[in-house]
Amino acid sequence: MTLLRSSARLRRAAVPLALCIGMTVALTACGGDEDPDAGTNGVGRLTPAGIEKKAKAAAESADAVRLSGTLVTDGQTYKLNMSLKEAGGTGSVSSKTGGTFELLRVEDELFLKADAAFWSHADGKGGDGGTDTPPSKADAEAAEKLGDKYVKVPEEDPAYKQLRGFTDKSVLLDGLLGLHGKRGKGDRAEIGGIRTIEVNGSEGAGGSLRVSLEGTPYPLQLARAGGAGTLTLTDWGKDFPLNAPAKGETVDYGSTLPST
Repeated sequence: MTLLRSSARLRRAAVPLALCIGMTVALTACGGDEDPDAGTNGVGRLTPAGIEKKAKAAAESADAVRLSGTLVTDGQTYKLNMSLKEAGGTGSVSSKTGGTFELLRVEDELFLKADAAFWSHADGKGGDGGTDTPPSKADAEAAEKLGDKYVKVPEEDPAYKQLRGFTDKSVLLDGLLGLHGKRGKGDRAEIGGIRTIEVNGSEGAGGSLRVSLEGTPYPLQLARAGGAGTLTLTDWGKDFPLNAPAKGETVDYGSTLPST
C-alpha cells in the first residue's frame, strides 16, 4: 500500500513538471522569450518620433563629434572629414571641381589651407563647352606663396559664412539630422560593431537615421533625403586639440580671399 501511494505521488508531480518543460521548449522554439531590445538602452521600444527626439537630444548634448562622408548641396558633391566642437572645428573638404582644402576654425578665426594648384585653379568662367581662363603669371606666383599655408579667411569675405558652416557643429547637425515625411522604424543592424536601429522618413525617401542601441543613443549614420549624401558620425564626446596655427604658417591675405 505504501508503494502504491508513493507511485501515485510521483505521477502527480511528474505531470505538471512535464507540462512546464514542454511549454518552455515550445516558447523557446517559437522565439517567444527573445527580446530584441534585451541589453540595449531601450530606445528601440520607443515610437519612431521618440527615437528621433532622443537621438537629436544626445547629439546636442555631446561636446564633440567627428563627421565624415558625402554631402550634396546645390548640385555639388562634397567629401567631408571634420572634427567638430563648440569652440570650432578642423578637417578636410573636397569636391570634384574645387579640389581638396583643409579648414580650421578657432572661435571666430577661420583658416583655409590648400596647395598651390588649388589657389591657381582656372576661374571656371568658360561655361559649357568653353575654355576656362588660365591663371595669370602674377596669380600663379601668388598661389605659390599661399600653397600649404593657412590663409586667414576675412569675416567680410562672402566665403566666410559658407566655409564656417563646415566647421560649426550646431549648424551642421541642425541642418543634417532632420527627417522628412511620416516617421517609421527600419531594421536593426550593426555599425562598427555597435547595434543600431533605423528611424526614417517616408520609408527612407525622406532620409534615414541609424541610432545607437548601446549606451547613449547617438545618431551614428545619416542617409539624407533624395540621395543628398551619406554621413557617418563617430567619436561622440571625444575632445580633440584645437589651436590656431603659428604665425610662420599663416598668411593674412587682406579683406578678401583670392577670387578662385
